Amino acid sequence: MLSNLLIKNYALIKQLEMSPDPGLNIITGETGAGKSIMLGAIGLLLGNRADVKSLYDSGEKCVIEGSFNLAGYDLRPNFEDENLDFADECIIRREIVVSGKSRAFINDTPVNLDTLKKIGSQLLDIHSQHDSILLGNNNFQLEVIDSFAKNAAILKTYSQHYQAFRQAATRFDELQKKAAQLRKEFDYDQFLFQELNTADLRQGEQEKLEEELTILENAVEIKERLQLAYTYLDNPETSVLDLLKNTTAALSQAARLVGGYEALRQRAQSALIELRDLADEIDQVNNSVDVDAGRSLEVQERLDLIYGLLKKHQATSVDELLAIENQLQEKLNVVLNLDDDLLAAENEMIRTKQEMLKSSEILSESRKKVAEPIEKLILERLVELGIPNASLSIQFSDTAPSPNGTNAVAFLFSGNKGITPQELRLVASGGEFSRLMMVIKYILADKRMLPTIIFDEIDTGVSGEIAKQMGKMMQNMAKNHQIIAITHLHQIASSGNAHYFVYKDHSADKTVSKIKKLTIDERVQEVAQMIGGHNPSKAVLLNARELILKG
Repeated sequence: MLSNLLIKNYALIKQLEMSPDPGLNIITGETGAGKSIMLGAIGLLLGNRADVKSLYDSGEKCVIEGSFNLAGYDLRPNFEDENLDFADECIIRREIVVSGKSRAFINDTPVNLDTLKKIGSQLLDIHSQHDSILLGNNNFQLEVIDSFAKNAAILKTYSQHYQAFRQAATRFDELQKKAAQLRKEFDYDQFLFQELNTADLRQGEQEKLEEELTILENAVEIKERLQLAYTYLDNPETSVLDLLKNTTAALSQAARLVGGYEALRQRAQSALIELRDLADEIDQVNNSVDVDAGRSLEVQERLDLIYGLLKKHQATSVDELLAIENQLQEKLNVVLNLDDDLLAAENEMIRTKQEMLKSSEILSESRKKVAEPIEKLILERLVELGIPNASLSIQFSDTAPSPNGTNAVAFLFSGNKGITPQELRLVASGGEFSRLMMVIKYILADKRMLPTIIFDEIDTGVSGEIAKQMGKMMQNMAKNHQIIAITHLHQIASSGNAHYFVYKDHSADKTVSKIKKLTIDERVQEVAQMIGGHNPSKAVLLNARELILKG
């Protein structure tokens, strides 16, 4: 339950702090005094969006901090699911800095808004005066049934099966579309692959062929040049090799006379050996060059094939063509294996659908099982709240699988005898909505482990004895839950274990909203004013005291 609430620098609140009673807490005050501002601040603890415009002083940060006593509530798994440390004393803090950025912390651990909402929804339930309209929403009615039936575990299992089915169905659908497209392209892809495969391309082939063609096309000139080079090096008349032999011999004789010339002889000898090897290699190369018009045509045709394939596939090398060939082969293999893949995907979709439908049947049975008890409990409580002739029927219909199951639900209601029940949103008045919502909150209270429930003027449209009965319902709920009720009715205000008064303080340059816990005498005065106006008579004061003491 909420053990302490601190609000700093928010809207009209400079600083406000309260420590609610574990039982029924009443909050009253004039319209516009700041009660809704408090709820807005508490909403920030539940993950609502923050706005820098809500700062009381734009030069300071805003802090809203709630301390919760969680002892006795089985909430540890919820914290563990979000990788948060659990302690019986939990502190949730929300900060809005001057720049407008918002930060959230749970037990000093930074968290995002999604995590804050998940944890906050397990600690607090706020019913605002506008939420009664939700009762006409069919999805909300389904949530009521699931809460009463305690379907959380069943819903979780169904949700897992539903998501698995959606994923399998999506995969099967995508595979079907892919298969249709691939089959359209199959014949052309097969032709392209066969063309590349028949070409039997080799890595580096283009460069070698281009070099060979250059040689073939210039074979006569090349042979002439090679022959001339060889002649210069070695011919019967005058050759470089003969001259170098003579040079080496001369240096050898000089070296016998002067030892220091040996190095010159060795260099001449090395040059002679290198030039002899060069002459032999030139001769071999020359012999390998053939003037072959047939081979030239053959190489040219091969290169024309390669050039044509490069242009066709917008490639720049044979390596790219080989890569394209591999890609085409993989694509063709996919098409050839499509039937197996489609069958496997379809079987998986059928399997997950069966699991989902089985879970939905269990969920549907659980929902239908509690429909009659819910109808009975609501009608019994509505009698207490002044609608003795009400009739209520919960009707189910089947729907296509959705995240909520395969049920649609409708609460059919009539507040008057002899009137055929119709959907709530079509027939219920504002006062009936308020009383219905009060009853639903009442019967669901013990079905949920919510530590704290906040009612914001749920008594709209009711008065007199009905309001008194509402107060009794809140007292009963407060035996197992902390209840905080914002009200304008003295019948409810007199029922609380603690009473807080919200007011505006105009003593400074800027108006601020404040809150104070009322003493018994102050409570009597406040309730009396709620009954008889600003100057209550002694009789009204006595009546107010009696209401409080009996409450």
